[in-house]
Amino acid sequence: MSQPITTQARTRGRVKDPFLLLAVPSLLLLGVLFALPILFLLLKSFRGTDGGVSIAGYVAFFSDPYMLTALRRTIVIALETTLLTLVLGYPTAFALARARGLVQTCILIAMILPLSVGVIVKAFAWSIVFRSDGVINKTLLGLGIIDAPLRLLFTETALVIGAANIFLPFMVLPVYAVIRQINPNLGAAAATLGAGPFFRFFRVTLPLTLPGVVAGAAFVFSMAVSMYVIPNLIVGERSQMLSMLIARSFLYLRDEQMGSTMSAVLLVIAAMIVVLSSLILKRLSGRQA
Repeated sequence: MSQPITTQARTRGRVKDPFLLLAVPSLLLLGVLFALPILFLLLKSFRGTDGGVSIAGYVAFFSDPYMLTALRRTIVIALETTLLTLVLGYPTAFALARARGLVQTCILIAMILPLSVGVIVKAFAWSIVFRSDGVINKTLLGLGIIDAPLRLLFTETALVIGAANIFLPFMVLPVYAVIRQINPNLGAAAATLGAGPFFRFFRVTLPLTLPGVVAGAAFVFSMAVSMYVIPNLIVGERSQMLSMLIARSFLYLRDEQMGSTMSAVLLVIAAMIVVLSSLILKRLSGRQA
């Protein structure tokens, strides 16, 4: 009996191997174009002035109050952007999933079409909207709500709003994909058992949509924590984020060790979010199974 089982196991292994080999070209491409540059960047962050191994860059970074303030500001802005996209994107995903026909097509176009426009164009458009003579100030002045233009541009609030608008599709689409798989009759079934609207949402709908929420939050936070063009155009030099300090270290100060150190810190933050979201998704899938 043992011999047929062994042969069957070997046959299964041979069947799977060709499919695994199909991923080799893409893995090699990712390794050459992404993994190797990141590896060189990490090694450069540990290189001292004498060419040896040194952690002086990390000591200088974590002992500098200005750097720590920029790090805190970067994380806070990324969290605020993620939260705002979740507040705006969660009901939008439900509307997209429940809509039909022309309405659903219009919402999909509104979500996907902005992805074809460059980030620079969208960020510059928001900088025009937030100007003292922009649409918002002109509307408020015309309605008599304010007497003088508000200072909206070059503020962190404007940055969060602009970034949330740009990253909104990356929150809506994962949540929408999960909602599409949920049986719409579950809410009605819970209502027939006496569950109220809040109970149905927090005990039925929200747990089922958590995988999409976690995936969308991971996407948005990873992009928001490393965004460079958007804060450059909306807030400029007033509120330095870590990505802006990295660019300044490489392009202007020519301090490759400090730039590599900050890049490594930013990479660790993004990697931690991806790993944490993967663990949460695995745990959620285990519970639902």
